[in-house]
Amino acid sequence: MSKFVRNEDAFTGLEAAIVLIAFVVVAAVFSYVVLGAGFFTTQKSQEVVHTSVSQTSSSMEVVGDVIGVGAANKLTSATITLGLSAGGGTVDFEKLVVTFSNKTTVQTLTQADPFYDEDADAAEGEWSISKRMNTDGDTGNLLEAREQFTISAGFPGAIDPNGEFTIEVKPVVGSSLAIVRTAPEQIDAINRLF
Repeated sequence: MSKFVRNEDAFTGLEAAIVLIAFVVVAAVFSYVVLGAGFFTTQKSQEVVHTSVSQTSSSMEVVGDVIGVGAANKLTSATITLGLSAGGGTVDFEKLVVTFSNKTTVQTLTQADPFYDEDADAAEGEWSISKRMNTDGDTGNLLEAREQFTISAGFPGAIDPNGEFTIEVKPVVGSSLAIVRTAPEQIDAINRLF
């Protein structure tokens, strides 16, 4: 005679289906979280790249020659025409920082009052806008596309012949523009600086 034993530990098809569905749901949620984190990371990395490119590239460039103004065989100031570089954003000249440096001096030049003085040379230790060149009659201090501003920077001390100096123009956004020039051997009233 055979004896039937009842085993209640069996795994039915319904229970197996429930466990399988639970695994599928957990896997779907996990994959959704991983994909969402991946998309978020990709967007952040793109944002970082665009921000770093805009901050490391200079938004301005020197247009034409840098002109030195001299007296008594010494340079006293420089006139620099600035325009936006290709792809550069607008630059607010009211927030611009201009620094002068040579072998003995490093000084941040102060904005002259009046800030815009047509065709005038800046006083010692000051800088100002001496000319705005644009096509639409805009008189603001915001350098925009197809505009050029000429600034005058008065040196805090006169530069001797063959003296090297740097004028650094720092906008609020973007890297600074360093303009390194050397005074000529013979300094006249107006000098083209190289």
